[in-house]
Amino acid sequence: MRYFVLGLTLVATLVVSVLGFRGDISRKPPLEIFPDMDRQPKLRPQEPNALLPNGRSSQLPVEGSIARGTPFASTPKNTGRVSGVTNFVELLPVKVTPQLLARGRDRYAISCLPCHGAQGDGNGITKKIGAMGVVANLHDARIVKLPDGELFHVISDGRNLMGGYRSNIAIDDRWAIVAYLRALQRSRLGFEDELSAAERAQLK
Repeated sequence: MRYFVLGLTLVATLVVSVLGFRGDISRKPPLEIFPDMDRQPKLRPQEPNALLPNGRSSQLPVEGSIARGTPFASTPKNTGRVSGVTNFVELLPVKVTPQLLARGRDRYAISCLPCHGAQGDGNGITKKIGAMGVVANLHDARIVKLPDGELFHVISDGRNLMGGYRSNIAIDDRWAIVAYLRALQRSRLGFEDELSAAERAQLK
């Protein structure tokens, strides 16, 4: 044991004497076994570079690319809010088509139906098995009166017990779900006199 401690002390002394202490001021920089990416090979702005076709290190962005933090991120379609303010948009910023509603129904069945149920009344499988005691009824007057942009925001970032689906559902699909949800609400809260005579004849 004595020789082990002595050997370890000698090795430590040798390492420190050869490599020095990190951060010490010296005319000769210490050897670095692990540089920790302190010095990385990179292209500096405006320096010539023979690797690229035009010989410049500074290049224009790739066509179609969008930098982070640009106005693109603050459009109503991406945030559900009116540009420049915190108010939510009242109506969908996308055109409602049969294809959009079909897509919304499909996405709703995947992400929303387990909790909110097929009818949107909050009686999904998670409530039936007791996994979640309180699930919002999407036909409540409070939710029906919410702007479309706020529904998009809740789907994106969640609210109360509901988690956000920003990373799971694409932007266009979130708007499609909002459109389908409005159709669900309309099916329950609409009035008979809003239908045409042919549509009323189909009612049971």
